Amino acid sequence: MREPSVRARQDLLSRTALGVFRLNGQFLSVSEELARPAGLTAAWWQVLGAVLHEPLPVAGIARAMGITRQSVQRIADLLAEKELAEYVPNPAHRRAKLLRPTEAGRAAVARIGPGHASLAARLAEELGDAAFAETVRVLERLSSALDTVSGLPDSGSDSYSGSDLGLGSAPASVPDPAPGPVPPSGPVGA
Repeated sequence: MREPSVRARQDLLSRTALGVFRLNGQFLSVSEELARPAGLTAAWWQVLGAVLHEPLPVAGIARAMGITRQSVQRIADLLAEKELAEYVPNPAHRRAKLLRPTEAGRAAVARIGPGHASLAARLAEELGDAAFAETVRVLERLSSALDTVSGLPDSGSDSYSGSDLGLGSAPASVPDPAPGPVPPSGPVGA
């Protein structure tokens, strides 16, 4: 079997990037709709989701989300101002405080749950559970591969999962796809 040409590989990279950019826009739009009834924006939801299970410093949230520390700082400060999150002392670093959700922040994220569950069910119906799980695996693999070839630190090493958005994880009945070759092809910027 012949190896793809340089141009064919460039085309794959371009199509992948354009597809991910479009998907990012779609996820941002859907996330805004899901978050709005809870009084949140997609970006606020994303930052709150990153700290639901444990408080994190702003830099740690930024690494996990793959966005700039400055963007997270701005959102974290807004969340604290709105009393949806609070800064607490960091025993490991005196100056880098930890962000954690308040009860109001947790309640806001919980209000997103029904809409999130409905969207997940509709996507699973459209794709099928196995294909949905495979899509997640391929996107995670692409992210890891891009970290490897770009020479940047692996953003997946301390990334958070969908369950970290406070909405539960995939049901146990969703099978992991069978291992095999994966063609190259979240989350979600702020």
